[in-house]
Amino acid sequence: MSRERPVFDQVNLVVRDMDSMIDFYRRLGLDIADTPPEWAPHHRTSSQEGLDFDLDSSTFATQWNRGWHAESTGVVLGFKVASRESVDALYEELTGAGYDGQQPPYDAFWGARYAIVADPDGNSVGIMSPSDPERRSNATPPQ
Repeated sequence: MSRERPVFDQVNLVVRDMDSMIDFYRRLGLDIADTPPEWAPHHRTSSQEGLDFDLDSSTFATQWNRGWHAESTGVVLGFKVASRESVDALYEELTGAGYDGQQPPYDAFWGARYAIVADPDGNSVGIMSPSDPERRSNATPPQ
């Protein structure tokens, strides 16, 4: 059975000190977007040349990845797939092959179907469908 290949399109850093990370990556040359004040300590993003670069607090990471350890930092590599069903199928294929599922597929507040699997070294790999505006819900900023 042949399936469409996932496309690498996101790097998400879970960070300890958001202000320091924003300063560093802005000095490096990235255009890090400002966000509403209630989200500023928890999420920032930059999109360049087809690749999203997100900074998230560890508190926020636990809201979208139940396998994330509070207070941990690290990287989540993001891959987009063509459909919501593809998220479920790829998650099942990878976990069925013995890879650790960190976040089973679910309908995320931003409207996409999303799952996370750990690679053999324990790096988090996100699998995301296109976002459907009709499936979006309001997210509550972490405290």
